[in-house]
Amino acid sequence: MAPARAGEESLEVAIPEVSVTEQRRPFIQKEGGEKLSHTGTARANKAATVEAPNGTQQGDWARKHKDQTVLQQHCAFFDTDSDGIIWPMDTYHGFHRLGYNFFLSFLAMLVVHSNFSYPTLPGFLPDPFWRVHIARIHKDKHGSDSGAYDNEGRFVPQKFEDIFAKYASGDKQGITIGEIWLYMKGQRVIMDPIGWGGAFFEWIATWLLLWPEDGRMKKEDIRRIYDGSLFFEIAARRSKQKQ
Repeated sequence: MAPARAGEESLEVAIPEVSVTEQRRPFIQKEGGEKLSHTGTARANKAATVEAPNGTQQGDWARKHKDQTVLQQHCAFFDTDSDGIIWPMDTYHGFHRLGYNFFLSFLAMLVVHSNFSYPTLPGFLPDPFWRVHIARIHKDKHGSDSGAYDNEGRFVPQKFEDIFAKYASGDKQGITIGEIWLYMKGQRVIMDPIGWGGAFFEWIATWLLLWPEDGRMKKEDIRRIYDGSLFFEIAARRSKQKQ
């Protein structure tokens, strides 16, 4: 039997008879050294982690967006006029401002609005303009993901921490594209092609956005993508570089 890790002494999180439970151990804080309370409880408006228990504080982000769920915050960058509706061209221009080329921005627009428009609509008839309504963005949650967003658009710290605890190597403060591939395989659920495709699209887009020089996407950067705050920072940086 593999030795128990710090914090696991009183919890049976793995058994040798089922090797996958030993390979993918969930996140557990060290006993007596808890930095984040109630990690399994979803936070409505803060992407809280052990390293950032109060969410994003840069630019007073958490306070300014306290009236939005974390999933709504994730979408706020693309809602440039703050009317709660994201048009296809909003998505195209948003991706382009983040540094994606014409083809990738256009592809992102097609993927996002063909899949995520209808579930957010207030009625039953499809929208001929393929708009996404942020007020109902929680309806767009798909399967085969990390579960870091819950079904109401809140942020679940435990699920986010599990991505790195289960699949990242080293200090668990970053993750490689190879480890993300293992993560996507590990999180897949049966008969869920939309979820499989959604996870693939989201993580490839994240990799291209961050493009880590050392091959590891930083945990903090990924957290700030979940709450959308990093989008504004990257777009501002790119805009300044063009001046």
